[in-house]
Amino acid sequence: MNIEEVGVTGQAVLDALVAEVDSWPGVVSSDHRFAGIEFKVGRREIGHVHVGEPGRSFADLPFPRAKRNELIAEGRARPHHVLPDSGWLTVPIRTASDVEDVIEIFRENYSRTSAAKKS
Repeated sequence: MNIEEVGVTGQAVLDALVAEVDSWPGVVSSDHRFAGIEFKVGRREIGHVHVGEPGRSFADLPFPRAKRNELIAEGRARPHHVLPDSGWLTVPIRTASDVEDVIEIFRENYSRTSAAKKS
């Protein structure tokens, strides 16, 4: 799927993210307990997406604090919208390039989680 062709309506965001992240080996998606879709590798959640009206969707992902702080300092994420002092971060999704960046951040977390699982 060409992400540049994806509009940022709720369903388009969800479809693009689920299609991409679900295609990675070992990833399973399911309904998230606070609405949206979560992605897991084994028992470990690599993040979830909350889909709202256009311009109001966002992803939440857990990272070790150092990596979380780095992503926030780079301007790629914000502190988590509910738990700002945790290792979780929030990434707003407003444009097609935001969708691409969210997928890239999911890939970073997937790679980290997959490597830890092999250890």
